[in-house]
Amino acid sequence: MLLLALDVPPPSAADVPASPLARAAVRLVLGVVRLLPATARAAFAEAVGRIAFALGIRRRLTLDNLAAAFPAWSADERREVARRTYANMASAALEAALGAGAAPASLASSVVSDEIRLVERALAGGRGALVVTAHLGSWELLGAELSRRGLPLHAVVRPLSGAFNAEVVAARVRSGLRLISARGALPATLAALRRNEVVTVLLDQAVGGKHALFVPFFGRPAATTPLVSIAAMRSGAPVFLGLAPRDQGALRLHLEGPFPVPSTGNRSQDVWAHTAALTAALERAVREHPDQWLWLHRRWKVPPGATAGVTQTLPQR
Repeated sequence: MLLLALDVPPPSAADVPASPLARAAVRLVLGVVRLLPATARAAFAEAVGRIAFALGIRRRLTLDNLAAAFPAWSADERREVARRTYANMASAALEAALGAGAAPASLASSVVSDEIRLVERALAGGRGALVVTAHLGSWELLGAELSRRGLPLHAVVRPLSGAFNAEVVAARVRSGLRLISARGALPATLAALRRNEVVTVLLDQAVGGKHALFVPFFGRPAATTPLVSIAAMRSGAPVFLGLAPRDQGALRLHLEGPFPVPSTGNRSQDVWAHTAALTAALERAVREHPDQWLWLHRRWKVPPGATAGVTQTLPQR
């Protein structure tokens, strides 16, 4: 019966590789957690976060990232923010796997505010809209709720593996979110924009190879996808920043923009400047909510290289 409570089956092993035994175990655990009261689910997630921090899972990386980003903080301040970061990440992961339908009513209902009208007005222009977001607050619940509230929403996603991630993907599909593979995402993104739909992209992930743009993020060059800026330049679609930080048990939607692409005649420089401006806006949000961002991520793992550059990623008109 617990398995039947999860009404959308996970993707196939070809889509999200995972063993059948692991899939069954994860679905069993999530089925039990889904039956818990909201306060108990929150306590469970917080306990998982505390255990992960105590076990040292990426703890050194997290503390090193915080030290580089906030050099004036004491070691105790960084450890306290790191602990809260782990608690938030555990909550976000659980919400991602269970989906918006299992979120506390106060959390889900608060995601969408009047600010959504910024995107709705942009769609009236007929060119679609791009929404940049980050691993901050509960990004999966934000996307799920925007989709459930009627926005024709696509998300550019990376390939995932593992039984838990299979449930995350199933929850995305259950919410109505349409997925675009990050590999070769530009044509599908432009097609969605031509249909006057919305495409959201997590801009705070490291990308490698010739497709990386290196823009400042907390004072260090961070390898960043130029997808959003190229798509905006090609389509004329407006670009917004969309985040949902936690605020006393609720998620507060923050939409900012549009962020116009510069038009100096130097397309490479314009794409770089636009990507840098979006990344700077994300940095401001992370500084405002430092315990809600994914410091566990190897954001600066890709070093700047001579082969990386937007000139190699710009398709011709």
